[in-house]
Amino acid sequence: MAEAYIVDAVRTPVGRRGGSLSGVHPADLGAYALKALMERTGIDPAAVEDVVFGCVDNVGPQAGDIARTAWLAAGLPEEVPGVTVDRQCGSSQQAVHFAAQAVLSGTSDLVVAGGVQNMSQIPISYAMLAGEPLGFTQGPFVGSKGWVARYGDGEVSQFNGAEMIAAQWDISREAMEEFSYNSHQRAINAIDNGYFSRETIEVEGLTQDECPRRDTTIEKMRGLKTLVEGGRLTAALSSQISDGSAALLIASEEAVRTHGLTPRARIHHISARGEDPIRMLSAPIPATAYAMKKTGMTMDQIDSVEINEAFAPVVLAWLKDTGYDPAKTNPNGGAIALGHPLGATGARLMTTLLHELERTGGRYGLQTMCEGGGQANVTILERL
Repeated sequence: MAEAYIVDAVRTPVGRRGGSLSGVHPADLGAYALKALMERTGIDPAAVEDVVFGCVDNVGPQAGDIARTAWLAAGLPEEVPGVTVDRQCGSSQQAVHFAAQAVLSGTSDLVVAGGVQNMSQIPISYAMLAGEPLGFTQGPFVGSKGWVARYGDGEVSQFNGAEMIAAQWDISREAMEEFSYNSHQRAINAIDNGYFSRETIEVEGLTQDECPRRDTTIEKMRGLKTLVEGGRLTAALSSQISDGSAALLIASEEAVRTHGLTPRARIHHISARGEDPIRMLSAPIPATAYAMKKTGMTMDQIDSVEINEAFAPVVLAWLKDTGYDPAKTNPNGGAIALGHPLGATGARLMTTLLHELERTGGRYGLQTMCEGGGQANVTILERL
């Protein structure tokens, strides 16, 4: 049976909106991770057969196939092609899936996967702008008779979806604020103890993630206004707009032998599932159940989980449904503290998951994340 291995995984620090990475061209931001990956692995870059990068909102400086332009901006060989993937927030996790599928099918031996996003330069397009939900009237569904016939013409936004989840799973604002506070504390602890040092490269003088708020308190969170009147969600319970990139080298058994590589993890499982696109953000729950059924595994075999903290209720609903250990879920904080550079987050989470398994000696790690359109990817890694 063919195998797909992760040889190495690196990422930039995540910069806060308007922060240290805000002025970096997205192609250059992606190039930093790509160049570092090639240097760390020692592989001949010309041996790479494709570069698959996630990116959301492919406009302006992120247009023109950012996978290709980032590779070229890194000074890497022109003969290596690139392709850009958009599965919304799961774009770079899907990039890893596509890379793994190419290797597992035998059509490729060495593929780079990753993602990049500079949200300071290209704000999230249709879910929110300047703090106001744009919803249906400005979204990609306008003018679709089929969509309206099936789902109506009501608001379609991630914020509405998060409120729906909080209500359906009966998750209080207080519980979400405690979760968010803990995300910041875990991230700060990880930074201060150097947990991210092996996975993070220096970019433009920035050496560590700059989104965690050291001065935040639950009391401060409780003083914030909700996003909608009568709702439960506040800005403190949402992921942070941010900038960053990450890259992984995926290799076949043949490539490992030929190039003398040492794989760090085996990709044990990849899948993606969809559900209600209006509620939108709860798909990690059925996607995780699907992955468990497909693999024959149970959650108690999983040593660490990275589930994207798009909003606090996404993770809390997943925890309620799966019964998984909260202490092993986003143990070093999540997007509420560390930021969520949309197209890069999937690869960032996988990079962090790999290093956490190595740090703790865990065997299996699971990654999942909610995505626009009511979708979710699931990846299970086995540390080697």
